[in-house]
Amino acid sequence: MTAWSGVTWDHPRGYQALRAATRHPDAPVCDIDWDIQPLEGFESAPIATTAQRYDLIVLDHPHIGEALESGALQPLDQLFSAAELASWCADSVGPSARSYEMSGHIWALPLDAATQVSVRRDPGVPLPDTWDQAVELAGEVTAAVPTSGPHLFLTLCGIAVAHGASPGADVFLSESEVGEALEVLRRFVPERPARDDNPIALLERMSGGAGPDYCPHVYGYVNYTRGPRPLRFGDAPRGRGGRRGSVLGGTGIAFSARRTPDDTVLDHVRWLMSARTQCGFLPDEQGQPGSRTAWESDAVNGDTRDFYRATRATIDDAWIRPRHAGAVAFQTAGAEAVRACLFDHHNIRRLAREVNESFEISSRCAATPRNES
Repeated sequence: MTAWSGVTWDHPRGYQALRAATRHPDAPVCDIDWDIQPLEGFESAPIATTAQRYDLIVLDHPHIGEALESGALQPLDQLFSAAELASWCADSVGPSARSYEMSGHIWALPLDAATQVSVRRDPGVPLPDTWDQAVELAGEVTAAVPTSGPHLFLTLCGIAVAHGASPGADVFLSESEVGEALEVLRRFVPERPARDDNPIALLERMSGGAGPDYCPHVYGYVNYTRGPRPLRFGDAPRGRGGRRGSVLGGTGIAFSARRTPDDTVLDHVRWLMSARTQCGFLPDEQGQPGSRTAWESDAVNGDTRDFYRATRATIDDAWIRPRHAGAVAFQTAGAEAVRACLFDHHNIRRLAREVNESFEISSRCAATPRNES
């Protein structure tokens, strides 16, 4: 039998547990070759192209609409029982499971859960509870946010959501919502950043002792709670609207349409999704579980300086990004528009117009509803 092919992203959180599971004595025997791709590929590579090469895909929820339009994935309700799916979805943390549901089907299982949270290097520095406090702290310590890929745009969205915005309800964001969020964002981004950091690079620098003291908004990676310079994570700041205003991340595991799964690979995925695996094997192998049971576990939290409890309120309140067929292209265009405004023209009206026009263009011909979240 030909080995199953899988793809995930290039970080121990993304690949170590998946590769180790193929050799674990308690896991159902299944021959899976897990390839890895850079975080930027994970965030933006066309899912239809990926699905032509791989049988199992670890993906981000903004790709779901594109996957449906191209027929790239298999609906999981045709592979697993309704009881199994209901159990996994009920045990998922925050809106993770819901982010992979569309058009009456489930397209990926919430293997891993994450959202934008706060992090600091020095345990003596208190994590701000509000964005006003975060801006104040940024005047006292070194502070930064990720700047590469989609992350400036996603942080802008998170701040706007915290202040009460509902992106995409009428326009994506109004000019006043964009302006208010940008004013906060620019306090954490130098006029000309010396580096263009993705979340992993920023956290690596912080844990290495060379990065900023504080980051108010970065996708949480439990891996950096360990080591000689452990980082301390906590909830994202609240906005004026009282919401944490975080943009959901995490990953789901999906089956491409190119090959019909057999019992060996289905049983292997069942084992990965089981509460026992999520609470034991997965965190032991650098994974970040999607299971609510794991997030509430004393043992799991005890090994991570309460990473999960400290960020639970934020993920429960996280915002699901657009998932229509043009969502990834829109996210890319939004990031380019935010970068241009911050580092070039500084025109908020232009930024709001470009973001809203990109949203409208990307969703105009989408086969899946743009606000189906």
